[in-house]
Amino acid sequence: MRPLRVAVAGATGAVGQEMLSVLARRRFPVSEVVPLASERSKGRKVDFAGEEIPVRVLDRDSFAGVDLALFSAGAGISREFAPAAVEAGAVVVDNSSAFRMEPGVPLVVPEVNPEALRDHSGIIANPNCSTIIMVMAIAPIHRLSPLRRVVVSTYQAASGAGAKGMEALRQELRGETPRPSPFPHRLAGNLFPRIDVLLPSGYTKEEVKMMAETRKIMSLENVPISATCVRVPVERAHSESVEVTTESPLRLEDIRVALREASGVQVIDEPEKDLYPTPLAASGQDDVFVGRIRHHPDDETTCVFWVVGDQILKGAALNAVQIAEELFLR
Repeated sequence: MRPLRVAVAGATGAVGQEMLSVLARRRFPVSEVVPLASERSKGRKVDFAGEEIPVRVLDRDSFAGVDLALFSAGAGISREFAPAAVEAGAVVVDNSSAFRMEPGVPLVVPEVNPEALRDHSGIIANPNCSTIIMVMAIAPIHRLSPLRRVVVSTYQAASGAGAKGMEALRQELRGETPRPSPFPHRLAGNLFPRIDVLLPSGYTKEEVKMMAETRKIMSLENVPISATCVRVPVERAHSESVEVTTESPLRLEDIRVALREASGVQVIDEPEKDLYPTPLAASGQDDVFVGRIRHHPDDETTCVFWVVGDQILKGAALNAVQIAEELFLR
């Protein structure tokens, strides 16, 4: 196919820069990259495949001649500018929460529900990072036996708050006080069970995103799902403790085989040798890692496991580029 003109909105942010890196590393057929950001970034340059490219100010006229627009600049920016990109003829892959639960907008993890891409109106939504990491692990189990219940607790790295979150943690570890900080409490040497806005239900917006998005991606409309999301003093890569109940009992070895055979998943499950996934080892890796696989002690239809994935890669930039590959290269 012909090379594509690709715009990246939010190109100076942590995810935007990772999108550029992933496009180059995976040799996506690019004729020209158009890095877009706010007026504050005017005059900056970003690296693409060893070339320094000037950043352009994002406006409604930025998408003329663009085939693919990757958005990672926040929900407000996506709502304002993504329709303009579609009107200009581009396909949008949006990394924000703006369109995820919109009827008719596919919410896609390519290894899990690529068929959702068959019917789109120009915008495809990239799921929440924690959702992506979890569904990569639970979808292979769901194929063995339908899920009847999902409970997850997340251990989310500072990277979930973007470049400013990682920098705030680094400053705290140096004994400095970040001003301003993206976190409600000091993160170094600490953790706190509140990510995003607390809702009247007692759940946070992040937790509700995970529950609603998982149902949409995997068609689990009537399956009980509960999430507790926790910020932890890790720079990069999210970890999750997941418990799933299936319709029928499953042998642990069958679960391990299904996970090993799943694209984008690696099993590290020898806890007696201290071999299990960790965020430090998963940082910078494309795959999601699963370990500590075991049955619930009181319920043979329930299994429990630990899953770790790089929030900026598979949780954001890589998944967006994989969606583009499904759209244009398959």
